[in-house]
This record gives sequence, C-alpha cells and structure tokens, in this order.
Amino acid sequence: MSIADSLFRPDLLARYSANGPRYTSYPTAPQFRDSFDPADYRRAAADPGAASTDLSLYFHIPFCDTVCFYCGCNKVATKNRAHARPYLERLKREIALQAACFDTQRPVSQLHWGGGTPTFLSHDEMAELMAATREHFTLLPDCDAEYSIEVDPREASPETIAHLRELGFNRLSLGVQDFDPRVQRAINRIQPFELTAAVMQAARAVDFHSIGVDLIYGLPHQSVDSFSRTLDTMLELAPDRLSVFGYAHMPQLFKMQRQMDPATLPSPTERLALLQRVVERLTDAGYVYIGMDHFALPTDELARAQARRTLHRNFQGYSTRAECDLIGFGASSIGKVGDVYAQNAKELNAYGAAIDAGRLAIARGIRLSADDRLRRDVITQIMCNLELRFDEFEAAYGIRFAEAFAPELERLRPFEDDGLISLGSRKLEVRMAGRMLVRNIAMVFDRYLGEQTLERFSRTV
Repeated sequence: MSIADSLFRPDLLARYSANGPRYTSYPTAPQFRDSFDPADYRRAAADPGAASTDLSLYFHIPFCDTVCFYCGCNKVATKNRAHARPYLERLKREIALQAACFDTQRPVSQLHWGGGTPTFLSHDEMAELMAATREHFTLLPDCDAEYSIEVDPREASPETIAHLRELGFNRLSLGVQDFDPRVQRAINRIQPFELTAAVMQAARAVDFHSIGVDLIYGLPHQSVDSFSRTLDTMLELAPDRLSVFGYAHMPQLFKMQRQMDPATLPSPTERLALLQRVVERLTDAGYVYIGMDHFALPTDELARAQARRTLHRNFQGYSTRAECDLIGFGASSIGKVGDVYAQNAKELNAYGAAIDAGRLAIARGIRLSADDRLRRDVITQIMCNLELRFDEFEAAYGIRFAEAFAPELERLRPFEDDGLISLGSRKLEVRMAGRMLVRNIAMVFDRYLGEQTLERFSRTV
C-alpha cells in the first residue's frame, strides 16, 4: 500500500469532516476577551523566568494592490503606496514600545512579515523597518535563525528578492493558489507561471534557505484534471515546502467572497477528489506529509523538526522554533507571551490612535488558566508531533493522564476503532490515516468548543 493509500480514506474523511479550529493557538481567538488587561501582557513580558526563551517577531503589513476574492486575511486594498508611510512610522514607534516591555538581549531566532502584501512597501521602506527592528532587538545571525516573508510574485522582481536577502530574510513563502487561467480570473488573481518561476529562480540564486508555496483546492472551476496540471507544474519548480489549503467559503464573514459564483465551486465529492490528487502527487514526489495541509521535502527544516519532535504551531502555522515568545506588530497581529495571548486592534484607525497616544495597541486577549496551559500542550503535541506520551504530561503537570482526561480518552474510541489512532495505556499515536484528520482528534481535548459557533471555523477536510 502506498503512502497516499494509507493517508487517504474517503469514507472516513467524509464521515469526520466538520467545522473546527486550525489550532494556531489554544484557546483559539474566539475566546479572546475585549476586557483583557494589557497589564497582564506587560507582566508576562517582564517575567524573569522567560529570560532563557528566544523571541519571535511577527509584522503585519495589511496593504494589497488588488484584492483576491477568496482571501479572508485582514487587509486594505489600495493602489496608493503613500498609505505605507504613516503605517511604517507607527510600526517603528510600536517597536520601541514593545522593546521597552522586554529584555531585548533575549535573542530573536524567528521573524516573519505577513499580510496583506509585505512587498507593498518600497525597498527603502523595507530597509527602514528592518533597521528599526535591529536597533531595538537582538537578531541572531543568518545560520541560527528563521527570517521569513510572504511574497506575492506579482509584487516581487528578481531585484526585490535580492534586496530581501540582503535585509536578512532567508525563507520565502510564495502565494500561487492555482496556475489555471480560468481559475485565476474567477478569483481575481492573474499570475502567469513565468512570474512565479522567475521569483523562485531569483531566490535560489541568492541562497534562500527554504522556499515555500501556497496552493488552494476547492476554488471556482477547479477540476481534478486542471489541478493535476497545476501540481505537476509546481513539482517541476521543486519548492522545499508546500501548503495546500482547502478553500473556506464564508461569504457571511468575508464580503469579497461574494464576488465568486458559488455554483462554480467544486462539490464536496469533487473537493475530496482534489484532495486525493494532492496527496497522491506530492507523496509520490517524495514530500513528507507533515499534517493538515503541509508537505515538505525530507531535507527541509520543517520535516527535520517533526522528526526531532520539536515542531510547533503559532499564528503563522507550523514553526520550527518551539516555545518562543511571539511579539505581534501592526494592526490585527497577535502575540503569545508566556501564559498570555494579546491581539492588536484590527482597524487601522484604532491601531494608529493607540500608537499615537504612546500606548500598546492591544485590544483583546486572554490570560491562560492552568487547565488552558495543559490542554494547549496536549493539542500542540497532537497537531505537531502526532503523539502524546502520557508520562511527559504526568511529570510536567503532576497529573495522572488517564484520570485527568478520562472523558476525552473515551471519546477517542471511535477514532481508534476506525484506525486513525493507536491508543495504549501510556501513549496516543496518530496513525497515517489519521494525519488528515488531526484537527478532529485535537478537538476532543478542546473544552471550549461547546461554547462556540463552529460555523466561524473552516472545514477540517
């Protein structure tokens, strides 16, 4: 039996498909409270016990030249590049405000610019932002850190890619979604193959450590044949990582999705067939299936981190740097510091008003309880390392795992009966067939799900 045959069980995928969190945090964002006290964030940042923990920095650049109809990110569509200047000035002031909360001798081993489109900034503006970051924080050298940026190939010439490498970025994440022209027109993202190929060639020429690509299945007019051509074309370019997301159609939340005709979306049966083709093509090509929608070459740091059991998840998805404190900069960004999550104001005006007043732009958040911390650890281990070693939790938390999670272990029995997990007296292991349903397995341990409207989450398959 091939890896794809072990992974892909259409009967089980159809049966278990449900709305659920992606677990880039636990508790998830719907549990964040507007009444959150930013003093809790500052207390966590100043905790001397965190001095040995590396820092991770995330910068949200919300601007896009054009809007992609499928996108659910926090963004501002504009062709006026002048909007970047006041936002950049506020980011620089926020860097200083955040740095005052931390011991800035703590090394930064991870940095990420997301959006929006980070390269909406000019070359000089990008250099200015990176210089301000280095002025206030201690960034580790290239060989010891992961500095990544999301790039829209339509907004990045080979000269831009070389400039990003000079600034210190060593990993790229490229948005592609689909090479089919009909699909591109339907999602308002015209991106010829040649643009993507040129960016990848330029990145290799200046020695980027890893190149990742985002694709989406479930978009308008996609068929198994058309998406197979996209996959085959992408495999010729040989990215180090691939994220192949299932499109989440939620026009009630994301107004731009109303621009697409729902009648052109693949049916549930067609979506499963698309997913099956993704798994077959990528695993046959030698990519390691990390979990959920992520694949990586065996030589990529993502696959190596999972093999070492050091893989982690944060608000950018899977991460090779476990247990960093994450500082979020910019509108809507989320930080994780110790036992606290804190999110900045989403709207540019509210974000700017806070920064102009000389205060952090935190608008909501949550301080984790002891139970939250335990369950966060459990869910992280399932999502990242595909197993739970009960003795590790018993030693770390002073519990008897089988007693503390007796109801959850009982609810896992159907997963065991269906061959998705192996459940012993001292260990839970996600089997190959369960990797595509790892969110469903993790959801068993989420005590908040009964309090939430699951329709706000995407489908697990």
